[in-house]
Amino acid sequence: MAKAAANAQDKSTGFIRGLGLLDSTMIVAGSMIGSGIFIVSGGISKQVGAPGWLLVVWIVTGLLTVMAALSYGELAAMMPKAGGQYVYLREAFSPLWGFLYGWTLFLVIQTGTVAAVAVGFARYLGVLVPAVGEERYLISPKHVIGSYAISLSTAQLVGILLIVLLTFMNTRGLRLGKLVQNVFTTAKLGALLGLIVLGLLIGWHADVVHANFGNLWGVRGSLEDFRGGLTAATTFGLFVGICVAQTGSLFSADAWNNITFTAGEVKEPKRNIPLSLAFGTGIVITLYILANVAYLVTLPFEKIQGASRVASDTANVIFPGNGAVIMAVAIMISTFGCNNGLILAGARAYYAMARDGLFFKKSGVLNHKHVPGWGLVIQGIWAALLVLPRTVKYDAAGNITGYGNLYGNLLDYVISAALIFYILTIAGIFRLRRTRPNVERPYKAFGYPLVPILYIIGAAVIL
Repeated sequence: MAKAAANAQDKSTGFIRGLGLLDSTMIVAGSMIGSGIFIVSGGISKQVGAPGWLLVVWIVTGLLTVMAALSYGELAAMMPKAGGQYVYLREAFSPLWGFLYGWTLFLVIQTGTVAAVAVGFARYLGVLVPAVGEERYLISPKHVIGSYAISLSTAQLVGILLIVLLTFMNTRGLRLGKLVQNVFTTAKLGALLGLIVLGLLIGWHADVVHANFGNLWGVRGSLEDFRGGLTAATTFGLFVGICVAQTGSLFSADAWNNITFTAGEVKEPKRNIPLSLAFGTGIVITLYILANVAYLVTLPFEKIQGASRVASDTANVIFPGNGAVIMAVAIMISTFGCNNGLILAGARAYYAMARDGLFFKKSGVLNHKHVPGWGLVIQGIWAALLVLPRTVKYDAAGNITGYGNLYGNLLDYVISAALIFYILTIAGIFRLRRTRPNVERPYKAFGYPLVPILYIIGAAVIL
């Protein structure tokens, strides 16, 4: 009887409240961990130039993420409704801000992330199946406009098929969606923890540790001349470099807010959503920082700077000859679970918008499995289309020399848009404290007003 009550249907919405604290935490953690932590430290290292600053970038990302999550808890407990951040902006400011956020979420943030993660899955499948590749075209690139073209490679096809599969699975009901999420999140947490432990125990190399940690702040690689030319501007240049480097790390830690979209399906949402935000972000950020420590005790910093797949290089030290394959499997598991969480959660925001008349009407209707089936389908179609564009590379004479993927562009678009609305949402806490002082707040933002203010300032500076 207790279990039946806990999973009872919410008669006001039709949703089934089937997500407990563990399920909710798995959505937070699983949506955050995609392929980024296994890849982006190489690019960040090039931008900041020293091991110490690499760690600083991840620590700053961690602080910003946890501060935002602790602040969001107040809004989540105050308004435990399907739609999450869309609802918070609508209530704190006006329906216009909810509309702007919701459509940005659909056009760029959620679907752009789904597309980028799907491409990441396909890229690592290519390590195991050589026929899957970004240059193995089924339809060769067709120039569209400016620096963009459209193509269909075998890797893009795999990315699209992944989106289709996960979209279909989530139309089959919350039970299947949360099962997939729990299984794959557990697996990738284990894989990431395994990489950390084995890196610290087996990958540890005394000479590497001495070189990286004995000269923690010394600039290496291509940035040396650049930094040497900065005299009075050195501090400012370093500051700019750290801000720019946050793009990759913040993208790797984004999507923690997805659990708020599913508030209509969370048991005891006023308690479980704030707790899941705190637990999920805390676990992931701790693992991210430790993963970078593992990279730094295993690989010389100069090698990290030149690594496009830093986790694979680390795994190759631990498992000579087999590291690339092991990490390819781990990253495929990670990206599969990440996209499941993103797809599951996103449609709930469109459901809330549609109920307000701000999105396609059918998205506001639940199917016979008590999930927003049409919202899932519409999201899946647009995300699949975002897999198709490619960037165009030109030579000095303006001739096309090749094509790149849109992954880096998607990172920039998603993070820029997401940060703007994170800042607005957390600013909404201050507005609601003033305009609705008597509304019940089962959880109040930790460290208010200092922590929310620090987040707003930090995120604004990075923007």
